[in-house]
Amino acid sequence: MPLDQQDVDTWEYDADGKPVPAADKEMSFIDHLEELRWHVMRALIAICVAGILLFIFNDYYFRYVLFGPLREDFVSYRMFCRLSDWLGTGGALCFHPPHVLVQATEFGEQFITAVKMAFVGGFVLGFPYVFYEIWSFVRPGLYPAEQKATRWVIVICSLLFFTGVAFGFFIVAPFGTNFLMGFEVGGAVNQPKMDSVISYMIMFTLPAALIFELPVLVYFLAKFGLVTAESMRQYRRHSLIGILVLSALLTPPDVVTQILIAVPLYTLYEISIFVAKNAQKQYEASLK
Repeated sequence: MPLDQQDVDTWEYDADGKPVPAADKEMSFIDHLEELRWHVMRALIAICVAGILLFIFNDYYFRYVLFGPLREDFVSYRMFCRLSDWLGTGGALCFHPPHVLVQATEFGEQFITAVKMAFVGGFVLGFPYVFYEIWSFVRPGLYPAEQKATRWVIVICSLLFFTGVAFGFFIVAPFGTNFLMGFEVGGAVNQPKMDSVISYMIMFTLPAALIFELPVLVYFLAKFGLVTAESMRQYRRHSLIGILVLSALLTPPDVVTQILIAVPLYTLYEISIFVAKNAQKQYEASLK
């Protein structure tokens, strides 16, 4: 997609012949803060609108989404059973969640949790527009070539974000729920509080969504010469240790969930090496 003529007309050139946005020369620090404020306000409005819709349909939202991995008819359990039959493993991958009675023990806990999770869900649903507003503020400060190279960044980041959410929700959450809720010691009965269940569902999904943005982060670091594909290959073993530590910090304290996060994170690391290689070529070309 070529740059708009209006965008090109706002650029001037310095003594070295590099384009510089004239708008940045004219805008003061206060003007930038004012512009940022309006971008943040529009992003918050989008989150609020999506959050209000989720609050209106809060019963469906909680029953089939937030508490979905606790249900026997959750789609992932059927999917794993069919996969087990297809692989001929005799039901080794076929499992179901234990019966869990979620409790709300605090005064007003259900209402407060419904409001909080409405806006958390509003952020997830409104992520493409939220990121669009952030990028709209950052983009004018880039050179024209950089703007052209990052023209698909909103689409790519949004797809990676939702892929990470889906991975956490449909893969990590069922395994994590089955392991943690099925683990018993001393004859104790698992009857978790509502706030505890919600917190773990967030830990199962949102960290995975952020982790899936790794290739984009590496692209920008390599684009400015801060990371190279060679250095990433050289420190591959060190990164594996770091990935395991990061998985332990971002997930509940169980080995199954940590492995489920570590495997795709390491896969993304290997993909990021190829991304860094291409971005590094662009960086070296810009220095010539």
